[in-house]
Parts: sequence; structure tokens; C-alpha cells
Amino acid sequence: MLSYAYFPGCVAQGACRELHLSTMALASALDINLIELKKAACCGSGTYKEESQLLEDTVNARNIALAESLNLPLLTHCSTCQGVLGHVDERLKEAKESEPLYFDKINGLLEKESCSPYQGSTEVKHILWALVGDVGLETLRKKVQKPLKNLKCASFYGCYLLRAQKTIPFDDPVDPRSLENIFEAVGATPVIYDGRTQCCGWPLSSYATEQSFSMAGRHLKAAIAAGADCIVTPCPLCHLNLDSRQPEVEKVIGEKLGLPIIHLPQLVALALGVPPEELGLGKHIVSTKPLLEKLGF
Repeated sequence: MLSYAYFPGCVAQGACRELHLSTMALASALDINLIELKKAACCGSGTYKEESQLLEDTVNARNIALAESLNLPLLTHCSTCQGVLGHVDERLKEAKESEPLYFDKINGLLEKESCSPYQGSTEVKHILWALVGDVGLETLRKKVQKPLKNLKCASFYGCYLLRAQKTIPFDDPVDPRSLENIFEAVGATPVIYDGRTQCCGWPLSSYATEQSFSMAGRHLKAAIAAGADCIVTPCPLCHLNLDSRQPEVEKVIGEKLGLPIIHLPQLVALALGVPPEELGLGKHIVSTKPLLEKLGF
């Protein structure tokens, strides 16, 4: 049985609760053991380092150390969490050799708060990479109970998943294919369009709202023009800007869109036979009903 130290992140426990529900349902369907890191802190989504790189490194060294104490890889299901935690893990593994004083300073701060030290003994892995690399595409194909035939899926990777770390497994950061490979494994048809590797606009939304929504609108329109029935994303922040704010995006661009945005675990779990009501598909702002009807649910 595959086991992971599960880092749910903030958004999946709040605004995108359906992501947590579907991740747990998918894990059950694949016989994966998830041990939730309930003492973990917010990764900071890249904001901590604006105040202090030491702050970002220390907070996330503690998060990773929680997984190390279980002797398990840390599993994320958020592109942003993966980018921040993965980059910190890379940086500290290098610092252990090249900057031992800095490395010891971080562990000294953790010790002061009675936290386990960071050792650099595990890895930070997004659920997308776990599905491709640990579960495997062939296993996914064999476990499909409800092939997603005739469903055209457009991917939206998210910035942090592709570009925050020096290296990413199983993929090319310029022309990634891991999501598309999963679509095919569960019977769906990948749709390639301009925008799938670009920014959704979320980072701009707090201070340049119109520009953020214009950016999101451009991607949504491109996916629709390419024939997509839905966009599938491995990032809840992308989901918020593309789904939760889609009505506002429509007002900014002056066009009706109505494109469903699906979390990666929801899509895979559907194909494995998990009922839609267990995946929170009724919690989206843009209705997923047309998509489910097309699939025969």
C-alpha cells in the first residue's frame, strides 16, 4: 500500500473543501493511505519570503520535518503548496552542504519551539506526480470503472507546479504532458490550447482585479474555442480564479462563459467509479451538471 504524509493546505480546508473530499475519496479508491499532517502550518503561498526568506524556510522546514518524522513523502494537492514546499526542500538540501550555518540556524529555531529538526530525508510530491509515478498510468487504466468517453478536458497546470522548482518529475515545464496522459488513461480526450501553462491571474487579484479577471477570461475563452468541456487543474488557487470568480470574469470581458473547472482528484475519482455526490461536484460556482449529464451520471 502506498502511504503519504498528507499536507492538505489552507484552501482545500476552506474555500475549496471539495478538493479535500475528493482527494480522500480518490485515495480510498486507489487503496492509498493518507496520514494528515494536522499540525502543519500554511506554506505562505510565496508571501513569507517577501518579509523574510528565513521565515519561509523555517515554517516549511517544520512542515517537511513532520513528514520526515513519519518516514513518509509529503503529499500536496495544490500547485502553490508544491512550489513553495518543494523549492524550500531543494534549497535546504543544498544548504545542508553549502551553507551549514544557515541550515543549523533553521534547526536551532525549530528546536527552540520543540519541533523536530529538518533532515532533508524525504521528498515533497504533488498528487499529480504521485498518480503518474507511484500509482502509474497503467494501473489507473485498469482501475477505471466509468471511462470518461467523449469528455474533452483542457489542462491548467498552474505556475508554481511547473516553474518553482529546479527540476520537476515526469514532465517538461515548457510543454508538460502529465495531465494529458492522465486524461487519456481515464478515457477522456485532451485539449491543447494557449494558456494551459500560463498564470491564471490569481496573484494579481488583490491589487489588479480587472487585469486578473481579463487574464482568466482569455484562458477560459481559449479553452472553449479549442472545444473543451471543462478545465482540469491541480491547483485550488487556479480553481478559485477560474471557477469561483468566473461570473466576475464574465462581467469584465463582457461575455458569457459557463465552463466547468474540475479538480484533478475529482476527475480521476469519477472514472474510478466514485459517485459525484462524494466528490463535492455540487459545490462549484459554475455548474458541473452539463458535464455529468454528458458522462451519463
